[in-house]
Amino acid sequence: MPVSEFDVRKVGGRIGAEVVGVDLRDLSDEVFAEISAALLEHKVLGFRGQELTDADQLAFAGRFGPLTGAHPTVPSVEGAPQILPVDGEEGRANQWHTDVTFVQSPPKLSTLRSLVVPPYGGNTLIANTAAAYRDLPDELRAFADTLWAVHTNDYDYVQPKDSGADPEKVAHYRKAFVSRTWKTAHPVVRVHPESGERNLFIGGFAQSVVGLSNRESRAVLDIFQAYVTRPENVFRWSWAPGDLVLFDNRITQHYAVDDYGDLPRRLHRVTVAGDVPVGVDGRRSYRVEGDDASHYTPAESAA
Repeated sequence: MPVSEFDVRKVGGRIGAEVVGVDLRDLSDEVFAEISAALLEHKVLGFRGQELTDADQLAFAGRFGPLTGAHPTVPSVEGAPQILPVDGEEGRANQWHTDVTFVQSPPKLSTLRSLVVPPYGGNTLIANTAAAYRDLPDELRAFADTLWAVHTNDYDYVQPKDSGADPEKVAHYRKAFVSRTWKTAHPVVRVHPESGERNLFIGGFAQSVVGLSNRESRAVLDIFQAYVTRPENVFRWSWAPGDLVLFDNRITQHYAVDDYGDLPRRLHRVTVAGDVPVGVDGRRSYRVEGDDASHYTPAESAA
């Protein structure tokens, strides 16, 4: 496909672009390099009507690097150990989070592909955590640079309350989710390994701040989180069948809006293995509790 047909159309002033004129099953090295550069700039890219198979999604994600397993604890799609089913009947992640930050080496990138989408609702929101960091007053920014937060999967991440999800399936999902638990300390301000941008690396799995009480931790994290979710920092994707969304997990948070009742919503997620986060002072994230997650991500073997 000639490069002239390829276009990246900015969607928001601070985050997000739609890529048109490409077939993700047939990308030249030149176009793939442009997509990679666009991802660094825009943080999240949306592709309409790709109609990919599981194998196609795996192949596209794999061009960015080694893949992780589907999840450290939650079962994968049958026969596809690197694909996580995202099913609204089993649970709804309607909390702001960055994928799998409770391990020492969270994913680098995430791809989400729509299979079944409701006729309304069920959008995915993605926030630019670097813009949030830049929005902080100087005093708060300097404070954030010094902090470390403990991230864990052992909290009420997916809840059936007031949701169209099946309570029994949610309970089963929850049991699997915490069948093994981790606690990992990450810098509150992470330096992006490619762009060098600083960003607020927190989200739902960040449950406490090192050196602070639970009450103090919650107050501090809530202050920073409010900057992440400012409307001007948030991109919204309204799903259609066959879409794919690619986002940089090192510098974003996302939220699946639970506003579609008991209608079906099914996506497949594939993630690319990431590195160990590094803070402003050059220190790397460290495990507080739990074994390494090398069964999930190859990056953990070298962490």
